[in-house]
Amino acid sequence: MALTLTFATGAGRVTGSNFLLEAVDGTKVLVDCGLIQGGSIFEKKNREPFAYNPSEITALVVTHAHLDHVGRIPRLVREGFKGRIISTPPTKDIAELVLVDSMGVMEKESRGKKEDLLYGADDVRRAMELWETVEYGEKGNIGSVAFELLDAGHILGSSMVAFAQDGVKTVFTGDLGNSPAPLLPDTDKIFDANYLIMESVYGDRVHERREERRAILEDIIEETMAKNGALLIPAFSIERTQELLFELNEMVENGRIPVIPIYLDSPLAIAVTGVYDKHKRFFNQSTRDLIESGDDVFKFPGLKMTKTTDESRAIPSINGGKIIIAGSGMSNGGRIIHHEKRCLDKSSTTLLLIGYQAAGTLGRQILDGAKIVNILGTEVPVRARVVQISGYSAHKDSDGLLDFVRSSADTLHKVYCVLGEPKSSMALAQKIRDNLGIPTDVPHEGDKVILK
Repeated sequence: MALTLTFATGAGRVTGSNFLLEAVDGTKVLVDCGLIQGGSIFEKKNREPFAYNPSEITALVVTHAHLDHVGRIPRLVREGFKGRIISTPPTKDIAELVLVDSMGVMEKESRGKKEDLLYGADDVRRAMELWETVEYGEKGNIGSVAFELLDAGHILGSSMVAFAQDGVKTVFTGDLGNSPAPLLPDTDKIFDANYLIMESVYGDRVHERREERRAILEDIIEETMAKNGALLIPAFSIERTQELLFELNEMVENGRIPVIPIYLDSPLAIAVTGVYDKHKRFFNQSTRDLIESGDDVFKFPGLKMTKTTDESRAIPSINGGKIIIAGSGMSNGGRIIHHEKRCLDKSSTTLLLIGYQAAGTLGRQILDGAKIVNILGTEVPVRARVVQISGYSAHKDSDGLLDFVRSSADTLHKVYCVLGEPKSSMALAQKIRDNLGIPTDVPHEGDKVILK
């Protein structure tokens, strides 16, 4: 027997993770069903018909709760999907928050437009009713295909999915964490994969180490506060924000930075932090030990969580230096764009980019050196200092990805590099071929391959 793999979306781009495995007995399994993010062309692509009939899908396995991995699930349900949705417990909890939040963003953006929303509240509710959870290492079956979730170390509850049929093991990595991470255990090692469908976001780059990134962050804070400026940090609400809070907590409590106003200005990030508190058992051992000693790693002097719009609007009136952490991480929505609109024209401002900036987003424009950007219809000159720290990425870098593949070098038949810009995916594929001698391809969207 053999499995057919279709790269529905997620090949040739970072976002829109969505892959289909089909067995000869009719079992059809999706891995992820994420939103395609970036410019308007990608937003339109989210409305195109799926590359398969949703009503024929047996199950959907979700690697983790980032929007580009879960954002089209309610639409899948709307289009007729009635199968099982499977993930870890934290992924289910965070995904519900993310989907409801995304729906609110869509409602705001659709005002005055004729097009329907991608999905509605009933679609989210029905998706959650289909959703079941399993633990890491718990084995199960979807039709004729066995599966197991392994810890990807990317965000809380993130998983790799290992499928097995007739002695052939196929692993979808989802997104792989930048281990060692402050909060999470290291990515599980896999020694016996035959086929690997792996992410390649940073397939052509190497991150700073954790010690380097912390030192750089301290320097940036001190330099910005010396100018009584605002340090703006566009942050993804899941994991990046919680890691930042963890490190800022350590800096403040150990006196490495002064007590200054630090605003977590994101209702979603605040809610997700609550999920992190709920699922502490998924933290690494050192963080669990720290919490058991009485340290609340998400609360420290100076931190203010601004849930309401009025609280957010009041932040600019606070005189003196401050740090503002707000979504979205690519500045393509959320509260951060309002702060950028007010502050990017000031030389005392520092904009710190700590996450991947997809092509077509405001964050990418600024990172690429734009001198003037359009924010909410206003032309804003960029006079702020712009700094990027890639070491805060929740993704493995090129060296980490190669090491991950190396563990299965003796058993791998083929590697497929997906979830990356073409330049990154091709660089990683060449690195795997050169260093490990394993056949490696960079598939295109819509490609089908036989795994046998």
